[in-house]
Amino acid sequence: MMFCPKCGSMLKPLKEGARIMWVCSCGYRTTDGKIEISEKIKPKKDIEIVEEKAERLPITEEQCPKCGNEKSYFWTKQTRAADEPETRFYKCVKCGHTWREYS
Repeated sequence: MMFCPKCGSMLKPLKEGARIMWVCSCGYRTTDGKIEISEKIKPKKDIEIVEEKAERLPITEEQCPKCGNEKSYFWTKQTRAADEPETRFYKCVKCGHTWREYS
């Protein structure tokens, strides 16, 4: 794109016979037919890698059947028909063992 040196507007090509003129709405004209294309690229930020997996679940006092730890994460999910109660899932804070409890 070419821009007008007077007002800064974008110049538009206008063909007059065999030559191409670049004209602006302010009246500026030029026969300089060079078109320069440029692009600004912002450098990408590095992706931060987190080694430790952070659990974002509530903690309850439920004993792990594998290691006996008293604290567990929990969540619920509807795994059966809508007229039946939700299934509660637990994950041990210490060993990571996962189990479920049906009501």
